[in-house]
Amino acid sequence: MPEIISTPARTGTPIAAAIRPKTPQPQPSIFGSLGQDAPAGLVVFLVALPLCLGISLASGAPLLAGVVAGIVGGVLVSWLSGSAVSVTGPAAGLTTIVLSAISTLGSWPAVLTATAIAGVFQIIMGLGRGGIIALYFPAAVIRGMLAAIGIILILKQIPHFLGADSDYFEDLNFSQIDGYNSFSAISAALKSLSVGSVMVGFVALGLMLLWDRPAVRRQPWARLVPGALVAVLASVAINQLLKAVVPSLQVRPEHLVTLPVVSSLQQLIGEMTFPDFSALKRPATYGVALTIALVASLETLLSVEAVDNLDPHKRHTPTNRELMAQGGGNLVSGLLGGLPVTAVIVRSSANIDAGGQTRMSSFIHGLLLLASLLFLSSILNLIPLSALAAVLLLVGYKLTKPALYRKQWRLGREQFIPFIITIVAVLFTDLLKGVSIGLVLGFFFILRDNSKAGSYLARDHAEDSDDPNFMHLRLPEHVSFLNKASIVTTLEQLPAGSRVVLDGSRSHVIDNDVLEALEAFRQAAPARGIELEMRGIRQVDLAAH
Repeated sequence: MPEIISTPARTGTPIAAAIRPKTPQPQPSIFGSLGQDAPAGLVVFLVALPLCLGISLASGAPLLAGVVAGIVGGVLVSWLSGSAVSVTGPAAGLTTIVLSAISTLGSWPAVLTATAIAGVFQIIMGLGRGGIIALYFPAAVIRGMLAAIGIILILKQIPHFLGADSDYFEDLNFSQIDGYNSFSAISAALKSLSVGSVMVGFVALGLMLLWDRPAVRRQPWARLVPGALVAVLASVAINQLLKAVVPSLQVRPEHLVTLPVVSSLQQLIGEMTFPDFSALKRPATYGVALTIALVASLETLLSVEAVDNLDPHKRHTPTNRELMAQGGGNLVSGLLGGLPVTAVIVRSSANIDAGGQTRMSSFIHGLLLLASLLFLSSILNLIPLSALAAVLLLVGYKLTKPALYRKQWRLGREQFIPFIITIVAVLFTDLLKGVSIGLVLGFFFILRDNSKAGSYLARDHAEDSDDPNFMHLRLPEHVSFLNKASIVTTLEQLPAGSRVVLDGSRSHVIDNDVLEALEAFRQAAPARGIELEMRGIRQVDLAAH
C-alpha cells in the first residue's frame, strides 16, 4: 500500500509526487518456504484422506475415485492455479450432483466422461473471462460463508470426535444421508459414544491448543512441526498403548481411517475405472457436464475469494486462470476415474492454519495421497478419526471466532445483516443455497444505495444561468440499469417550473432501461410545468414496449 506523506505538496506538484510507495514486502518463495510447506502439506494430507474417502462413499462412486481426485488436485492443479495456498480436491457440494448423474446416465464410467467434458467447459469459461463474477461477491457474504462453515465444521465433527462415524467427513449439508441433521446427529452420538475415541480426541485437541500458546510458538522447534501433526502422531501412539494395556478402551476399527490396501501399481491400475466414451453420443451427458461445470466453478470462485481473505500475505488469485486450472483438473480427473474437483475451503483453511506458504504444500499433499495408495495404507489405517475430527474442530473455531462477529457489527447493519443471514442460511440448507440467499440480500442493499437521489446525475454549475429555476444535469460516461433508480428519483424531485438541460453528450453507453425512463420523463415534463432540453440522448418509442 502506498504511504501518504503528511506534508502537503507544493502548488503545481503532481499528486503522485506526494505519494511515496512503501518497500514491497518479500513474498514467500516455493523453495525458500519448503520448511513450512512440507509439514503443512502433511497436515493437509492427513485431513484430506478421510474427506476424499467419505465424499466417494456419499457420491455413490468407487472408493478410489475420491483419492484419485485429491491426487489430481494436489499434483496437477496446484501448478496450473495462480493461488498460493488454495487446495483442490473432491468437494462435498457436488455429492448430490454426482449421485443424480449416476442415476441419469446409468453408470459411473459415463459420469467420468461428463466430468472430463465439464473440465473442457470450465477451460472455455476461463478463456471467456468468466472469473470476473468473483469480483461481485460482497465481502460480508464471503465472511458469512466462512463463519458458517466454521460453525458447521464444529457441529459435524462433534459426532466423529465422540466416535460416531455414520456420516462422512466434510458433509456441509444440514440434512445428512444417514437421516440425521447437524443437531440430531450430536444427540445420537452422545447415546453411543466410544470412550477410546473421546480420550484420543481430547488428547489431540489439548496438544493442538498447547501448540498454539505463545510460549510454545516462540520455540524454534515448535515452528517446524505443526500442532496438528503432533496431535495425529500422538493419537496413534495412545491408541496402540490402549490396545496393548487396556484393549477394551482402544478405538474400534470402524472408527479408524479405512484406506484400500493396494500392494502394487498394477493392482492400483486394475482397481481404477475409466470413462465410457460411448456416452459422448448421448445429449444427457452434456447436460450433466454443464451442471458439474457451473456448480464446480461457482464453488471454486467462492473458495478462492474466501481463501484470499484468509491468506496472511493477502495475495490475489487470478480467477480466470483458476477456472482454467480447475477445468484442466476435471478433464484429467475424469479421464483417470476421479470425482469432479473444486477449490475447497476446509482443506485450504487447514493448509493456512498449518503454516502453508506456497503451492508446494498442496503439491506435497497430492504426492502423499499417491504414496498412501501404494505404500502407506497399513500405517494410515492406524489413525483414529476422532483425532482428525479434533483438527477440524480447531479449524472450524478459527473460521468463526467471536472477533469476526464484533468486526462485522461495527461495520454497520448494511454489512452485518447480509453476514448473519448468510450464516443462518448456509447452516440450515447447504453452501450454495445459503450463499445465494446472502447474495440476494447483499444486492438488495446495493440496489437500495444506488437508488439514493443525486448519485448518478451531476449538476454542471459552469453552464447554469442566473435563473434559479435553471439546472444543467449531466449523465456519467457509463449509465447502466443499476443507475435507473437514482436517476428516476432525482427527476421526480425536480420542482414544477424548472428549466432543465439533461445532458448525455459525454455518455458512451446508456442502458435501454434508462433511455425508456428518460423518454417517459420527457413526455410527462410539460404536464409538470418543466421545460426540458435533452442533449445526446436517443429517444425510444415507448409504444413498442
